[in-house]
Amino acid sequence: MNKQQEATISSKKHVESSPIMERLLQEDNHFQSVSSSSSSQNQSCCLVCLGNNSCRTVRSRTKLMNILIERKKPQEAYSIFDSLTEEGHRPTLVTYTTLLAAFALQKRFDSITALISEVEESGLKPDAIFFNAVINALCESGKIGEAMKAFRKMKDSECRPTTSTFNTLIKGYGIVGKPEEALKLTELMKREANLKPNERTYNILVRAWCNKKNITEAWNVVYRMVGSGVQPDVVTFNTLARAYAQNGETSKAEGMILEMQSNKVAPNERTCGIIVSGHCKEGNMKEAMRFMHRMKDLGVHPNLVVFNSLIKGFLDITDTHGVDQALTLMQEFGAKPDVVTFSTIMNAWSSAGLMDKCQEIFNDMVKAGIEPDIHAFSILAKGYARAGEPEKAESQLTSMAKHGLFPNVVIFTTIISGWCMVSKMEHAMRGYKNMCEAGICPNLKTFETLIWGYGEAKQPWKAEDLLETMEEKGVFPESSTIQLVADAWRAIGLVPEAKRVLNNYKDKLDNLAKTKKDSIAMQSLDMIYQKHKPHASYSDPLPTLGSVIPDKDGLPATALGSTMHPKGCISSSSKMWMATKSVLLQNTRLFRVQPPQCRKQHRSQVRPCGHFVSSCRMVLLH
Repeated sequence: MNKQQEATISSKKHVESSPIMERLLQEDNHFQSVSSSSSSQNQSCCLVCLGNNSCRTVRSRTKLMNILIERKKPQEAYSIFDSLTEEGHRPTLVTYTTLLAAFALQKRFDSITALISEVEESGLKPDAIFFNAVINALCESGKIGEAMKAFRKMKDSECRPTTSTFNTLIKGYGIVGKPEEALKLTELMKREANLKPNERTYNILVRAWCNKKNITEAWNVVYRMVGSGVQPDVVTFNTLARAYAQNGETSKAEGMILEMQSNKVAPNERTCGIIVSGHCKEGNMKEAMRFMHRMKDLGVHPNLVVFNSLIKGFLDITDTHGVDQALTLMQEFGAKPDVVTFSTIMNAWSSAGLMDKCQEIFNDMVKAGIEPDIHAFSILAKGYARAGEPEKAESQLTSMAKHGLFPNVVIFTTIISGWCMVSKMEHAMRGYKNMCEAGICPNLKTFETLIWGYGEAKQPWKAEDLLETMEEKGVFPESSTIQLVADAWRAIGLVPEAKRVLNNYKDKLDNLAKTKKDSIAMQSLDMIYQKHKPHASYSDPLPTLGSVIPDKDGLPATALGSTMHPKGCISSSSKMWMATKSVLLQNTRLFRVQPPQCRKQHRSQVRPCGHFVSSCRMVLLH
């Protein structure tokens, strides 16, 4: 029996750019192999894995998968997992748990069930860590019913639920908007598991009520929290402050600082970011600047999230002097711009229809060593699509791959809408097929965009055929969808056909509306659609002018979740970082493109924005 060095070609080709991977894959990992003939094919197996022993290769690759997931590169983690099985290794439970984290990161929730089945078929016994990972992924996808099934299975498997398990389930009920059910779980954890709610438990409950815009109930949770001997912390008060700011009551959010101080809790950068963002969202930039100076008295150093909110606020009202002030203040505090700073400025150029400038800012960002995120690419795709250049929008898919990013349903739908706008439906359908082949599920917006496109192309029969495709994909049409098909027939003068469509689908829509509530498939698609929202204007593939979509905390998209920071100093020779660059808009009448919703909205693709923005100057940090 000869020893052979493990094959690494298949995994290397996916992640050649990763030096850590190269180092780990070049380690002297050897394993004994046996060859067995099955259907005239030879398959290599690892004897260490077959003996249920700890395989060094599996440990090494699992560690690498964790590193890639931490670096937000789940696709490369998939490649590592595939290479393990292809080379005859047997993944451990830790490996499967790591793969589950990759699925959750990329929101591939539909793959969870298959993964659980694979673990069971492999003869591995899931432990508490694996069950907790499964429950978390299901909760994140909005499948709270499935999560509860996993919880019961966990107990049947004699795995003791932990406080973290209950906290995850409580979070899950909060995600689906059922804080009342979440509250019941706190009683269950005390009664059946003999566990006490901790700070995180109560903070999750506070957030659940705040997300329902019921701040009174959120305060009741705080009172219960104090009554149980658990003191509210900075997360508690920040959650309440965020709720006030989102409700347009930033003055009350700022008042939370007094509450914090009376409870001996110090406000942090997050607190201040919520307040600054709230003032900016309300268009009260004087108050935002005033609070920026107050931060010094509070002993809080403003971070990039705060500065990015401030810059966006001034850009929204085209206050060039304010942008100048914000950037100068940013320089005084020694804050270096990050991907969100660049994306905010890119969005301003894109919204003005100046894609050359938008692309230039993107290029400068890459030259500066700042890694672009999916939001930066969505801004480019959106801008090129509504500028009538869908081929450039589609080219972003290639660029994303070079940066190790995986496109989502929104970017594909944006590209599809770009092709629809120039009446090139063969290209739009090619984009749809590419999306499906990439394993990305189309959503309602994808199909409505295609239906609208066929309507504009005077091909209503193809628009109607898509209704059948929707059902095959498990996507339920809504009344707006049927109206788009009817309008497509009406546009070519066939009013009877339009009436036929409306009449035929009336009863079906009523039945679908009843089925929708209980449909797991629709829940899954809806949650995937909703979870993408913070990162772009996903309710609208092509957002209207000036709309940088805030996330759930009212901050610019990706601001809170982004962990990407400058990898190096901005080059002083870069054109972008000159003291005063150029005029953003000079006496330019703006136009915005409306995405397809119904034909009444689409008889004219472009309409004037109704105001002039003049002499908007961007001053960028040196």
